[in-house]
Amino acid sequence: MLITPDDIVQYSVIEAVKNRPQELLRQDILEAEAEAEQITGHRFTDEKYDPLPEKARLALLQLAQYFALKNGDESLLKGYKSEKLGDYSYTLSRSGGLAKPDVYKLLEEFILDYESVRFKVLPL
Repeated sequence: MLITPDDIVQYSVIEAVKNRPQELLRQDILEAEAEAEQITGHRFTDEKYDPLPEKARLALLQLAQYFALKNGDESLLKGYKSEKLGDYSYTLSRSGGLAKPDVYKLLEEFILDYESVRFKVLPL
């Protein structure tokens, strides 16, 4: 694993993520790593990524936190948030629910063959 469950707990300010069991956080990390691999085309296993660059690490932390929230609370997926303060409680509906963080700009420089992705327009 490129990051650890402890890394996520230290990064996150969300109690639901901090209180998530370590084994479930490991699964969230695996999902985050798979997402980053899909974007970049590699797994950051090459020795040039040791230590892991800060931008890649931040992207993985954001994705892992997202997956921890997504996998841990069904109401977040539906776009509802409930809170109770003493005898008072309320429920909010948010359009869109939980959105996946956009980490493309953080991972952009690590995409394999980044230069070859640019298109060239040739005259006819």
